[in-house]
Parts: sequence; structure tokens; C-alpha cells
Amino acid sequence: MNDNICEFKDILNKYREIIPEYAADVLENEPMSLHTTFKIGGNASVFLKPYNASSLTRILEAAEQSGVRFTIIGNGSNLLFDDQGFNGAVISTEKMNSVRFEGDVLIADAGAMLSVCAIQSRDKALSGMERLYGIPGTVGGAIYMNAGAYGTEMKDIVVCTEYYDAAEKRIKTASNAEHKFGYRDSVFKNKNAVILSSKLSLTHDSADDINSRMQNFKSCRINKQPLEYPSAGSAFKRYPGKYTAKMIDEAGLKGYSVGGAQISEKHAGFVINRGGATASDVLALIETVKDKIRILYGIEIECEIIYVK
Repeated sequence: MNDNICEFKDILNKYREIIPEYAADVLENEPMSLHTTFKIGGNASVFLKPYNASSLTRILEAAEQSGVRFTIIGNGSNLLFDDQGFNGAVISTEKMNSVRFEGDVLIADAGAMLSVCAIQSRDKALSGMERLYGIPGTVGGAIYMNAGAYGTEMKDIVVCTEYYDAAEKRIKTASNAEHKFGYRDSVFKNKNAVILSSKLSLTHDSADDINSRMQNFKSCRINKQPLEYPSAGSAFKRYPGKYTAKMIDEAGLKGYSVGGAQISEKHAGFVINRGGATASDVLALIETVKDKIRILYGIEIECEIIYVK
């Protein structure tokens, strides 16, 4: 363990002693394969699970003081950690998961799962989350990448987001427009900030009708996506005017594999872990696909999976 990590841990221990509201689980040499839907990745030097925004900001301050590398994750549903792990601190928002309602506005912490938000919204007879039901991500991660499905994206329902501005060391609020949402993109991808919570605007509807739509979207996912295997969801971004999965299928790559990583035979847009896949397998497979599409179509497709090393 390097000196920066040791100093980082010392600072955290001091916080525990002097700050009553400080609360976080701290694990050492934690396998990232346990915290990503791909089930791939080596160990993180330190893995932290803050219980609230106050603890999270303290951890970020400790990381800055010690100079330790860090990265923030939610459910790890769009991440591929390197086989060698992460030499630094991985901070998970999984325990920051409260969900509450103010009228027709849902207020969710960054670590709240989208499916939980959808279920609780349905129970309140509020519509707007049902198309996102089944996405295995958190509210924070979904805002970060403007996640979407079946014609709905986060940009359509976000009112505002509370975040910690690491540069200014204070909590701020971004309006919908200030998110600068784009296709699988937001301002947070290029901002030194950490999403803490968000307000989502919903509309009143029949709970039975909402549930019916949720179940229909769930059935579509089960029928079309390889949910029986670990993956990071859709592996490639949509190319303008093209269906990326269709191009991969037409290129004869459906079922193609490198080690334990495979292009799904069920949906060519998914890279799955057939068992024992490594990050190296996945990266090699992705490059093979990109090269083949470049040769056949003369275009560059972009990977949607975030590689962390």
C-alpha cells in the first residue's frame, strides 16, 4: 500500500474521531468484480461506502489532502475495471439511496436504483419512470450519462440536481438546462463534481396502467437482452442513422468471443461475460468489433462502457 493511501486512511480515521455525523464502511483490497454487473476487475486499494452526502464530501476532502486517486461508482452497471484493479480509492454511493416524494416530484439520492424509483413511483400513481424500469443503474449514474430506454431519457424528467463542486468545495444545484444533456452525455462527464441527489418531475396516472407498462418493458428486455449473463449493458453507442447492433450482426460477429468475453448471440449490441472473462478479453473483443465495422462500413463506432484502470 503506497504512502498516499496510508495518509488517506489516517485522515479518515481522524474524521471518525471528531465528526459525529461521519459514517462510511471502509474495505481494503476489495475485488471490483463484486461491485460491477460485468463481474470483472481486480482489487481496489480502498473501497468506501459513505452513508450520506456529509460523509461523501469528507472522503473527497481526505482524497484531495492525501493526493490519493479516486473514482465514484453507483451500481457499476456501465463499468469495466482493469484486471490489475484500482490503485486508489473507489467510492460507492450504494448506501446513499433514499427516495422520497413531494407531490409529483421524486427526490432521490445518487445511489438510489432506477428500478426502486420506478416501483415507488408506481405505488404513488406517478408516471415517468416506467421506461427506465429494469435498467440496473443508479440515479446518479443515469444522470451522469443521460441514460435512457424506449424513448425516455433522464433529460426528460430531471428538474434539478444537487452536486458537490470539488473545485469550489461546496454543494451546488444544477437546473435541467445546466446539465447540458446529450446522447449518453451530460455536463458531469467533464466537470469536477460529484452528483449527490436529484429531483425528477413525474405525472399522475393510474397505478394499474403504470404497472402494465412496466411489465411490458420488462418483458421486452427479457426477450431481447441477454440478462442471464453478466454484462455492462449495451456495449456501443448508437451511430447516427445506423443500428449498431444490426451492423455487428451483419458483420458476422454475433457469438464471436475472446476468452470468456462474447458478443451475445441474443443481442449483438451486448458484450457478455460467459464465465471467467477478464478485462483484457473484453477490451480485445471491443477492438475487434470496432476494426471490423471500420473496414466494412467506413465508420467509427464508440464504446459505451467506461474502462477504469
